[in-house]
Amino acid sequence: MTSQSLPFPLPDDESASCLTVQPYRGRLAPTPTGFLHVGHAATFWTAFQRAAGGSLALRIEDLDPHRCRKEFVQAAIDDLRWLGIIWNGKPVFQSNRQHLYFQAWQRLRNGGWIYPCQRSRKDVEAASHAPHHEEPIFPIAWRTRPSEGLAFSSPCGVSWRFRVPADETISFIDCNLGPIDRTGQKDFGDFVVWNRENIPAYELAVVVDDLDMGVTEVVRGADLLTSTARQAMILRALGASPPSYFHCPLMVDSHGRRLSKREGGLSIRDLRASGLSPAEVLAYKTVQPAVANATTGCCSPQNSV
Repeated sequence: MTSQSLPFPLPDDESASCLTVQPYRGRLAPTPTGFLHVGHAATFWTAFQRAAGGSLALRIEDLDPHRCRKEFVQAAIDDLRWLGIIWNGKPVFQSNRQHLYFQAWQRLRNGGWIYPCQRSRKDVEAASHAPHHEEPIFPIAWRTRPSEGLAFSSPCGVSWRFRVPADETISFIDCNLGPIDRTGQKDFGDFVVWNRENIPAYELAVVVDDLDMGVTEVVRGADLLTSTARQAMILRALGASPPSYFHCPLMVDSHGRRLSKREGGLSIRDLRASGLSPAEVLAYKTVQPAVANATTGCCSPQNSV
């Protein structure tokens, strides 16, 4: 099958793709599953700087009730304020926006873009022949018919996956990394938009939120480059245009591993308690990044922390 490109804006002049529609609207979107680390500081500071002259929203991505905790919400707010990052308005909580995600789910279901799925992540991993570092591709043979989805009045009880066209290439110009390409059923397969525990998936929720909040540019880590391709497909299905994207290099530890909240990697509050100033914490971002490969989205360490 011939590779096709999604109609994603690609101006002749690459710099034109990053001329954000005015007024500029950015967002900070921490997930309260742990304390923020220096990698988050670097990304959120970049988002704050790029919003100069525009507006910046704070969105708490607290959809998962099993992993998100209130103390991490307040800790994130405290850490951001200590760094000198200022946002406009009150924080927006994803946990209060379920009705918006449900409306999007209805539209995707009615359009045949998504389908109910009983397969687990372990099923997909067992069926995949991909190397360990690559994303396992959901087998197309496991898809259900579009008509089966119409029998559901709610997403409860099963997972819902988005139908990813085979050999369709999503191309976009990242405002930091340049031209990026991802191909359906090669770089990623059918992905979950709603899980069996009745929780909207990240890919769907952030698309709905960015649209509803009028976000014109998304600043986030380079580990989410492939997510941008997935979200482009959701945006098309919803009849919406994408914002601009600016993906930041990731931070790694002394072993070349990406910093993780679960492992308490260089948390802002620990560095603050040790006596470092906000400027010293933010200095990490200029000398110790990991650079994402624009083809694979994987990160290789340049310097370590």
